[in-house]
Amino acid sequence: MSERPTVVFFPEGAFGPTNNCVGIGQVLKARGARVVFVVEESFAGTLEAQGFEEALMRLKPVPDGSALVTPGQFWKDFVRETAPEFRKPTLEQLEGFVLPVWQELVDGARYVDERLREIFTELRPDVIVEDNVVGFPAVVAAGVPWVRIVSCNPLELKDPALPPTFSGYPAADRSGWNEFRARYRELHEPLQRQFSEFCVERGAPPLPELEFIHESPFLNLYLYPPETDYERSRPLGARWQRLGSCVREPDSYTGRPGDPRPAIYLSLGSLGSADVGLMQRLINTLGETNYFVVVSMGPQHDELTLAPNMTGEEFLPQPAILPQVDLVITHGGNNTVTESLHFGKPMVVLPLFWDQHDNAQRMQELGLGRRLDTYGHEPKELIEAVDGLLADPRLPGRLSGISQRLQAEPGTVKAVDLIESLVAAGPLSAGRSLRRSGRTRAPRAAS
Repeated sequence: MSERPTVVFFPEGAFGPTNNCVGIGQVLKARGARVVFVVEESFAGTLEAQGFEEALMRLKPVPDGSALVTPGQFWKDFVRETAPEFRKPTLEQLEGFVLPVWQELVDGARYVDERLREIFTELRPDVIVEDNVVGFPAVVAAGVPWVRIVSCNPLELKDPALPPTFSGYPAADRSGWNEFRARYRELHEPLQRQFSEFCVERGAPPLPELEFIHESPFLNLYLYPPETDYERSRPLGARWQRLGSCVREPDSYTGRPGDPRPAIYLSLGSLGSADVGLMQRLINTLGETNYFVVVSMGPQHDELTLAPNMTGEEFLPQPAILPQVDLVITHGGNNTVTESLHFGKPMVVLPLFWDQHDNAQRMQELGLGRRLDTYGHEPKELIEAVDGLLADPRLPGRLSGISQRLQAEPGTVKAVDLIESLVAAGPLSAGRSLRRSGRTRAPRAAS
């Protein structure tokens, strides 16, 4: 092991996965590692400002020679253009939203592969850590140990005894499971097969059945508190480790005054908050209550009007705010859900897309939150959900127990310990090269 190992993080071009990696990177950096983030060009300077090195890349050509100046702008635009799909049942979202997302992700992986190889050759990392839902052959074929992080709901790791990924279906009701899985296969199998062939062409093993990313033969991490995780019929295996939460060191937040009223944090994430109509409707509803509300206003902040009982900004340091509030209203992104549990806060979940439906359903069925129809709920339903959760005499004790355990066992530290063990094991020998087949290939997953 070198005196100062180089760990390269390659998160998806969105704030959720990037923030997960930042938390782990902070601990690695404090222990003396060189930490480099491979980020899409619109994130340039964002990680550097937090003390990390950056290596820049693009996932597609920049249109008309213009520069992408806002972090994650591509996905913000994509979500805005496909937002009408969010009003549809999850089964119908498969064709109108989920498949187009996979297509964009696959196209990006194809486009960036050569650039990634250049970056890895130049940086000579001891370990590569990727937090993506789509595979990148350059990572798998780099000839160094690599770590996969799953920062989505654990249903992404499929099991025949659990609801289909992205469905938001209850765990106790199997009606509709087979229809959802069959429709997913029908829509996605051709694209997945083509992408698997591309992976082989670029020196990586074929992908597991119906999967768009490999399982690492070295280390795989997924993010969910054990109290909320699912009971599996198929164990994940020895190369999988669970991080209960993965919370980065926060910036300070002093935006909440000494207000005695119960406080609510409203955040639909950097993507969901771009829906101005939805955000303003929620703001108007909460403006009629006697709660104090902290609003993460997002990229369209100048189009939103806050009520007198509110404060808000375009970007807020979420880990610094959560300890100061009593309840969270969220889109159900995995980061916000796990961070809310880390700080012991109940949730009202208004899912929009992807695994948000699964998180919303999980919080509902475990009694740790309430799932509402994002576009179909009446204002009084939101207020009743908030009132009911805050009045539940059992919730504070349950959530406090979860919070205390998560904070006593930081996922960031556990992740770093595991990553450092890969560094200590040294570089790959020829016999462990990922270019070999059978032994290193991930097992076939249930569809």
